Amino acid sequence: MAARAIWKGYLKLSLVSCAVALFPAATSSSKVRFNTLNRETGNRVKRVYVDAETGDPVEPEDQVKGYKVGKNAYVQVEDEEIDALKLESTHTIDIETFVPREEVDERYLDSPYYLVPDDKVAQEAFAVIRDAVREKGMVAIGRIVMARRERLILLEALDDGLMGTTLHYAYEIRGEEEVFEDIPDVDYPDEVKDLALHIVETKTGHFEPETFEDRYENALVEMIRAKQAGAADAPRPKAQPPSNVVNLMDALKRSLAAEEDGEPTRKGSPGRTKATAPKASASKASSKASSKASTSKASTSKASTSKASTSKASASKASASKASASGETQGARTSARKPAAKQRKAS
Repeated sequence: MAARAIWKGYLKLSLVSCAVALFPAATSSSKVRFNTLNRETGNRVKRVYVDAETGDPVEPEDQVKGYKVGKNAYVQVEDEEIDALKLESTHTIDIETFVPREEVDERYLDSPYYLVPDDKVAQEAFAVIRDAVREKGMVAIGRIVMARRERLILLEALDDGLMGTTLHYAYEIRGEEEVFEDIPDVDYPDEVKDLALHIVETKTGHFEPETFEDRYENALVEMIRAKQAGAADAPRPKAQPPSNVVNLMDALKRSLAAEEDGEPTRKGSPGRTKATAPKASASKASSKASSKASTSKASTSKASTSKASTSKASASKASASKASASGETQGARTSARKPAAKQRKAS
């Protein structure tokens, strides 16, 4: 079934404009949907608006919007009055500014859409705007009216088209301070963090959305098929029992052991199925460390022996030198005494 545009209008950048169509990027058409039935007859039921005070049904043509201003007090607003609020962005996406993509807080992103040129005449102008956005490495911020509400929309180049993402207004986003203020500062051992980091490494992969399954949706489909086949009791998925480990260190160690034993990760997880590589690396690192220690020890022993031998040799050399010097001195003394003895004999 071909996709249907949910909005058509014009994309405008300064004096350049082109006809465009907006298509939803996400869909829920394949999800299981239920109707509400009468249990006794099996017939569908319909919802009827009734007057809260009289209990009488109110026909669609008699229903009107009301804004509450007090207890049982409302200001009535007709659809025509809302339609009369003609905004420029009703049929035009007017680009107001360009900003770096990394400056857009992810919390402001709402729903994704695809934007394409709506006719052949618009293709050139559309391509110019798209390529300008892409080459500048920026995203465009504009306004669009959808379901009678004006929304901000972020536009960025995507292949041959543009991707538009509606944005929340600042007043729609709650600050994190009021939610995070009761989280205390916690001190924990470095070993706990090291174990957690190692587990993260073993589960590191790439973002591949198709590998993640909607397990709840799959369980619904299996249950409905079983009931269609006449099964009295539909199959129920078995939930994994919660761990009784209270100590954080023990829990991390068990998680690490499960990864290193080759226990597969949950189906649909992009992580590795086995954690053998980190284990081998750890063993290799340990062996390398032991080898390094042995080498260091041998080097130290060798250095000590060499030093001792050198010292001993130096001492021997010094002794020999000393002995030689003594001998020379003794010889000199003997030589000196010989002439004196000859002189006395001659006298």
